[in-house]
Amino acid sequence: MRTRAGSSRRWSAALGVAALAATAGAAPGPPAAAETPAPSGQVEFPTRCLPPQEAALAPAEGPTTARITVDDPAPEVGKTVTVTYQVTRTPAVNPLAGALPVDVLAPTGRILLGGAQSGEVTVVGARRNDPVQAGAELPAVTMTGTFTVTAPGGITLAPGGYTLHTSHLLDLDTTCTATGAPVSARITASPPPDTAGGTPAAVNPRAVAPGTAHGTPGGAVEVTGAGSAPGAAATREVTAPVVDPGALSLTQSGASVTLAALPYGAGGAAPGRIGTVTVEDARGGTRGWSLIGRVTAFTGSGGAVIPGASLSWTPTCTAAPGSASRCTAGRAGAVGPEGAVLASVPDAASVGGTFTIDAAVTLTLPPYTPPGAYRAVLTLTLS
Repeated sequence: MRTRAGSSRRWSAALGVAALAATAGAAPGPPAAAETPAPSGQVEFPTRCLPPQEAALAPAEGPTTARITVDDPAPEVGKTVTVTYQVTRTPAVNPLAGALPVDVLAPTGRILLGGAQSGEVTVVGARRNDPVQAGAELPAVTMTGTFTVTAPGGITLAPGGYTLHTSHLLDLDTTCTATGAPVSARITASPPPDTAGGTPAAVNPRAVAPGTAHGTPGGAVEVTGAGSAPGAAATREVTAPVVDPGALSLTQSGASVTLAALPYGAGGAAPGRIGTVTVEDARGGTRGWSLIGRVTAFTGSGGAVIPGASLSWTPTCTAAPGSASRCTAGRAGAVGPEGAVLASVPDAASVGGTFTIDAAVTLTLPPYTPPGAYRAVLTLTLS
């Protein structure tokens, strides 16, 4: 009697993806102008740190210890001040299951201005750290930035939120939101001197400011001016981080892949598709990326095994209109446990965009493969 596996002979694969999520914290209020900073400038404040979704960790809550310093505590209006934001202790922990190697941690943050001048200063730090064991707190980081003094009087500086970006195996962001951070530094700005001698000149009330500190590459930013009479002309230098880099992320249309059934004894090719996978590169740099697939052996309900090398694919990759890069599909061929490239974008002077990826897959079975349902795990790694 001839038997058939029928519709029960199917295999499914869970796609392990590297999906990144950007988490935006609530906008903090301005620091209290009347608060006196600690003599050393070191302050402590409550912090809630959200680990990346891939880490499957609970939010970390606890105190952040930080210090803000300036290169000029008594600048004149119009001068540029360099500020340093040092986080000496954070509740954020290593988001990886394994150890974090040296020099893969890069911080960004904000300093809140109050008193005679309001606003915020964006600060960034170099990619620098000692090794961090799994589950351990992330180490101290130092960030620097600049701002131009626009008004005379006392100006306070308080720590704002910060993001700790790690780039080992995956690009991951741990976002920390500050709550009620006290003033850490204070400067006293004076009016600019009258270059012709005599009493100090009046402060020029004319000002130009961007409407936002964030934006997208190629996007428009509204700039407003104040203090000028109609028809008056004035020139001002405008400095603002109008392009905020994002992340490299991956999403999938489904969590399983189902292949066609084959009759018992016939053998042959069982076709299917992995389904749409979307890669979004919003980092705004020069680094490309690659998407690698690896598949385990297929195991049946009765203990039968089909090697992972029996699965082959033919990838496709399409860049969305306006993308800065072209996407290259991987070669057609076996996937297997050793892995194969599904798609990639090379390093270039300008890299970024949205890319749609798919692949036709085929599992080749020898004649008289034992009947039953077979399963394997297909893992996609974006780096």
